[in-house]
Amino acid sequence: MATVLSVSGSPSASSRTNRLLRHLDVRLAAQGHEVIPLDVRGLPAEALLGADFGHPAIVEAAALFARADGVVVGTPVYKASYSGVLKALLDLLPQHALTGKTVLPLATGGSTAHVLAIDYALRPVLNSMGAAHIVQGWFTLDRDITAHEDGALTVAPGAAEGLAHVVDQFSAALGDARLHGPVLATAG
Repeated sequence: MATVLSVSGSPSASSRTNRLLRHLDVRLAAQGHEVIPLDVRGLPAEALLGADFGHPAIVEAAALFARADGVVVGTPVYKASYSGVLKALLDLLPQHALTGKTVLPLATGGSTAHVLAIDYALRPVLNSMGAAHIVQGWFTLDRDITAHEDGALTVAPGAAEGLAHVVDQFSAALGDARLHGPVLATAG
């Protein structure tokens, strides 16, 4: 099927956002997609903050975006926006790094007051980078994600159903794009 780049924009290795993305990677892989995880926090801080476009890790990250048919972008919400490490990476990618890509934006946060961060902060950036199709995103409350010591993850029923729906919608959109070519960019 399609190659999916699953980008965690969390600065923390033990974050709910990161664990949620890796949990969803399993669902996408079970649907036949090749899933490549990219944890932005693993990229060299000096390259991200120093805008080192030529750093080998940044060049490699850009190549992963170029290779992907679809991109899942997950971020915790801080101060009503996506994370700074995600912003730093997106700033270093080519302007049209998402051209022809199907994109699924996801966010996590402590309050429903941040639910619009996907549509008002993240979606415009993804759109400006040329995404062919940005499917409906999903915001998950931190309290709906439980990480267990054994590495397992439990998502509250309502949130789990919503996540399953948007992931399946993303997967279907990837299949459509591969069969019929990329769709025109969408505004929302």
